[in-house]
Amino acid sequence: MAAGKGGNPSKEAKAAAKAVRKQASKERRKQLWQAFQMQRKEDKLLLPLMIGALVGITVLFLVIGLIFGMQWYLLPIGLLLGALAAFIIFGRRVQKNVYAKAEGQAGAAAWVLDNLQGKWRVTPGVAATTQLDAVHRVVGLPGVILVAEGSPQRVKSLLAQEKKKVSRLVGDTPIYDVVIGNDEGQVPLKELERYLRKLPSNIDAKRMDHIEGRLTALATRGGPALPKGPLPNGAKMRGVQRSIRRR
Repeated sequence: MAAGKGGNPSKEAKAAAKAVRKQASKERRKQLWQAFQMQRKEDKLLLPLMIGALVGITVLFLVIGLIFGMQWYLLPIGLLLGALAAFIIFGRRVQKNVYAKAEGQAGAAAWVLDNLQGKWRVTPGVAATTQLDAVHRVVGLPGVILVAEGSPQRVKSLLAQEKKKVSRLVGDTPIYDVVIGNDEGQVPLKELERYLRKLPSNIDAKRMDHIEGRLTALATRGGPALPKGPLPNGAKMRGVQRSIRRR
């Protein structure tokens, strides 16, 4: 960035940075609007629920304000909270719709892991078969998590092999294994993120870096390439979800 006198950014640099932020904000709004239009066409309850939340919360605060003679103070608060509730409903229903479309598709678990927020180091497809069964590796505060998707019979051996390789390098660091599915002992795709976040913290960030460095050197990337995402518009929907989280 160009600097003016005294090392401060020049007016041109400030203007350029402002233009970049403005364009990024415009893109986020565009993504949200596109997601809203798509969801509205598929989800007939979306608008009634959003409008109901906005109106219901606003009216509630207005009534409370009338009782205590503070309606002009509480009305704006009710509007803001109502709008927030409507936006949360929108975000959750979009997420539910995306997960429903992703379920059962190759690469769905990798797509969910790629959207994790926080201290997670994700390496997709550390092991795979020609039938697109796959094991993905996650390094986080709980330790090492191996997430398998595909046929339960085939991924069982993949998991065992990968766990054996990883255990040689991570010492006493906990290793968790997860199979995506809806049967007993499996984790549904829509609950994967919640499952990971409920795991206990067993190591710190420094230990994570050390483990990730050792595992990266492990050559286990065999088998066919995995799809980039389970949906044709996977990248677009990922951007929408991140925009929703920022707000």
